[in-house]
Amino acid sequence: MAEKEAAGVLGLAQKAGRIASGDAAVRTALEKREAVLLLVATDTAANTEKELVHLAERANIPIIRAFTRADLGASLGKAPRAAAAVTDNGLAALLKKKLSINE
Repeated sequence: MAEKEAAGVLGLAQKAGRIASGDAAVRTALEKREAVLLLVATDTAANTEKELVHLAERANIPIIRAFTRADLGASLGKAPRAAAAVTDNGLAALLKKKLSINE
């Protein structure tokens, strides 16, 4: 149930233009420090995850591992995605709440 509610938040973020998805867009959001939360799919390739996590940690951006690539993409109305970067603080906080992530 938590992932279903979180998927709704991701869809809202996509509609609002407050999420970057796809390899290049996520990397750009992390490098420019536009991202406030990195969401990495649980079945992301190890090398891809390592690179994205490194960029997020360097920018002190929190990381959540949730969804499969297919489910993450479907939540955004797109093809399977390895990761997504949320660029809005309010939506990031709501996503953490829905996934029961405490900081």
